[in-house]
Amino acid sequence: MSCCKLNSPRLRLRAPQTADARSIVPMIGDFEIAKNLSSAPHPYFETDWYELLDRVNEGHARGTDFTFVITRASDGAVMGMCGVHWRDGGFFEIGYWLGRPHWGEGFATEAARRISAFAFHDLKVETLVAGYFADNPASGRVLAKLGFAPDGMRIKDSRARKAPVECNMMLLPREHFGRRRIAA
Repeated sequence: MSCCKLNSPRLRLRAPQTADARSIVPMIGDFEIAKNLSSAPHPYFETDWYELLDRVNEGHARGTDFTFVITRASDGAVMGMCGVHWRDGGFFEIGYWLGRPHWGEGFATEAARRISAFAFHDLKVETLVAGYFADNPASGRVLAKLGFAPDGMRIKDSRARKAPVECNMMLLPREHFGRRRIAA
């Protein structure tokens, strides 16, 4: 299984590195990014990055965490992160985020599509789970483009907001991957 580097037409996904702190910390430190993530604190410091790296490396060694830094293929610029993570409920969940300068160009969809393909083909996952906060419909549109279907609402904590937030849960069975949902 090749899980250190993944490619898509415009993106290269690779393992996070210590040196990524200079790019990642300011991006995820933006409250508009952090507020849409359940586990990212705000403010976000370099020490938070190093703690994340430790957790990612431990999870990767156990086969429960596959986190990637999203870079632009043309110049290697760091744009954000994505990954697939084992959850205690017995499922893999995908997540992704991009720095604000990279919003609205289809990069989130491209990264989420590539990480989903990795989960289905390399990890042999049968169903992926994802969630997006109710006040972040752009993330919901990304998931819908990949064929994710609604699976109810639940409350999830947001470290950055320091509060519980309504979260729309979505499911994607392997056989529906890539099928775009059409609104009724």
